[in-house]
Amino acid sequence: MRSLADVVGQVISDILSAFPFRMNRSGSASANMPLFFYNTLTGKKQEFTMLQRGEVKMYNCGPTVYGPQHIGNLSMFVFVDLLRRTLEFNGYKVKQAINFTDVGHLTGDNQGDADEGEDRMTKGLKREGMELTLENMRALGKKYADLFLEDLKLLNINTASTSFPRASDYIPQQIEMVKTLEKKGFAYRGKQGMYFDSSKFPAYGTLGNIDLSGIREGARVSSTSDKKNPTDFLLWKLSSQDTLGWDSPWGKGYPGWHIECSVMSRELLGDQIDIHTGGIEHIPIHHNNEIAQSESATGKKPFSRFWLHRAHVQIEGAKIAKSEGNTIYVSNVVERGFSPLVFRYLLLGAHYRTPASFSWDGMTAAQTSLNRLYNLYGSFRDNKDTGKNADPYIDMFRKRINDDVDTPGALAVVWELVKDPNVSAVKKYNALKDFDAVLGLKLESGSAANNVSIDELPPEVRALVDERETARGAKDWKRADELRSMVAAHGFNLEDSTKGPRISQK
Repeated sequence: MRSLADVVGQVISDILSAFPFRMNRSGSASANMPLFFYNTLTGKKQEFTMLQRGEVKMYNCGPTVYGPQHIGNLSMFVFVDLLRRTLEFNGYKVKQAINFTDVGHLTGDNQGDADEGEDRMTKGLKREGMELTLENMRALGKKYADLFLEDLKLLNINTASTSFPRASDYIPQQIEMVKTLEKKGFAYRGKQGMYFDSSKFPAYGTLGNIDLSGIREGARVSSTSDKKNPTDFLLWKLSSQDTLGWDSPWGKGYPGWHIECSVMSRELLGDQIDIHTGGIEHIPIHHNNEIAQSESATGKKPFSRFWLHRAHVQIEGAKIAKSEGNTIYVSNVVERGFSPLVFRYLLLGAHYRTPASFSWDGMTAAQTSLNRLYNLYGSFRDNKDTGKNADPYIDMFRKRINDDVDTPGALAVVWELVKDPNVSAVKKYNALKDFDAVLGLKLESGSAANNVSIDELPPEVRALVDERETARGAKDWKRADELRSMVAAHGFNLEDSTKGPRISQK
């Protein structure tokens, strides 16, 4: 029999789940503010509410693991991490799944027809000189899935409680969903395999308000296809390789790219979810197809209540993509001498629904800003001065981050706070620690990692620091500022604290 304490504890837990709030580290309870997301499904910003009390169910379209992921791909998962942290900042628990596509994603997707072209995993096997077998396909997928997870760790993306399903682990379930769709009259056989009949789903194209008449008028249907409608799509594709594929009622083959996500989402999160994310390129086809097949199979609507989509990262106005020949990887960022967290900081400067601009000059500027933030944070930690509390900034930060994950606005609040001379240093420190739970910049470890002791400085820089301390003692602030600039010219930041000068490398 459960004790009274256990019963009371469960009641309190249920109340907190229904009415999330957060106690900030300044010691005061920040009032619960509404949380808004721009919902691609409705085309407007909406207050977030859960489907049912408990955990927020979130599915994030993951990578196709036939090669390394460039920073454009990875920007999606920085956003997903910020989204999860925002939910948790507001007191929600999150149940999350990020899939690995290791079969069925065809190269025709780049040209707007995901049913055409070569399987990307097959392309990867050929590139690496591997025999076309399921065993090798699985091995290739694991290789690049592991590399992806390493990149997430470098970008401080929290994966501790995230599920990472692989499409090839759910083949029986995918076959069952296709059978269900066939039985319900939503699927038909064609030359290439089993198709979903989009004409049987009147709401097709609702996501993103897609103009189906335009698609139908300009559609290019392959000579190898016998789709009834241009917007129909493959649920199961017959294989042209004897060594690649699985047996099914419709012949040996493999699942279509879209059915994989519907099945993995359903298996891990249930028939209906709260949030689904992806890139803006997923809106017209991939995500509309997911909605159509999921809702047709389960009979439950909506498949996902909120759909959030990230814009591309651009270099000189063009999106980063293998097809554009301008791919940059995390390894390239590190080779240039940047921490991957500098790239994370760079992304925070642009709202997720607007294209982020990448350049090496931009990375240098981001590094300077991030190092300054590390230094200030460290100086606040050791400073016990008195002053006003940071509650107004805490409220402003929450208001910004709760407004559709407005990271540029949240960063602006951070810099307003650190520059306010009237707020207590210890209150700044506590507030920044709270903010970093969302921003994920590792302020605690970063502020310590860059510090350099005076004894470690080159002799000429040490002499400048000593001279500056003398100038400060004499209250010669003009000379002190000049000497700070001279120290900076040698590649070192200098901040003042109650314990003396704090030095860090740029």
